[in-house]
Amino acid sequence: MTGRPTKAVIPAAGLGTRFLPATKAIPKEMLPVVDKPAIQYVVEEAVNAGLPDVLLITGRNKRPLEDHFDRNVELEQALEAKGDKARLARVQESSELAQIHYVRQGDPRGLGHAVLVAAAHVGNEPFAVLLGDDLIDERDHLLAQMLEVQASRGGSVIALMEVPAEQIHLYGCAAVEPTGETDVVAVHGLVEKPPTEEAPSNLAVIGRYVLSPAVFDVLRDTPPGRGGEIQLTDALQTLAGMAPSDGGEVFGVVFRGRRYDTGDRLDYLKAIVKIASEHPELGPEFGDWLQTYAAGRSGTNQQPGDRGSS
Repeated sequence: MTGRPTKAVIPAAGLGTRFLPATKAIPKEMLPVVDKPAIQYVVEEAVNAGLPDVLLITGRNKRPLEDHFDRNVELEQALEAKGDKARLARVQESSELAQIHYVRQGDPRGLGHAVLVAAAHVGNEPFAVLLGDDLIDERDHLLAQMLEVQASRGGSVIALMEVPAEQIHLYGCAAVEPTGETDVVAVHGLVEKPPTEEAPSNLAVIGRYVLSPAVFDVLRDTPPGRGGEIQLTDALQTLAGMAPSDGGEVFGVVFRGRRYDTGDRLDYLKAIVKIASEHPELGPEFGDWLQTYAAGRSGTNQQPGDRGSS
């Protein structure tokens, strides 16, 4: 195992069934969040944390992802001819963000399998995994902190977030011990979506990981788990019990910043509203409209499903 991580892996092979029919022909990763597709926020986060080499794990019908991060010469020429420098810069930004590579997962056999597909590209060095359903506010440097913890402690590092006890069954859950460092814990157990009464804590695993390359050998020997899929959580459970000299140990960073969940329709809409409200160009006007709209709905005592006045 050598050097500081330089590579990020972003699994993007899911079918996006929660968003049908919108995702029948468009990958869910390409759904817009204000003025950029969701996947671009995730790639930008990796690059801003110092990971310029990005591997997207894709599947069938994901070609729009490649097109988005590729150049569109005709569009660039048209914008240049119009003198529209602002939009030209935005279009070129996505094609110049990072060194982006693609590999297909083939059969969708779970997150653990998607990570294993990255083995040949990653090689024998630590690497980051970023899930596209979790957007981390660019003002919160979660991934950079995780990379620092991995550099100082070794092993693997996962992102954790406190959730209400009644919601822990929706997440992977960590059993932890303090390390003496603020918001850094040692993870000695992981359970995928436990019943509330069996959860070892209220610390949920969210979609950011910095992994030892030892995870690949573990994943190769990990049988299908919950849902008949190869679970990354199961592999991390194994790593947590391995010796540091073998690439074992797992640490957690407890995140207390701003996270936007785009994994289902309601949370996706909430994410758009939150991000739009703080957008440097759109935020002030959108915020004023949103307050007026909300006040109007409250004043007319509308029921959910009634048409708004705007």
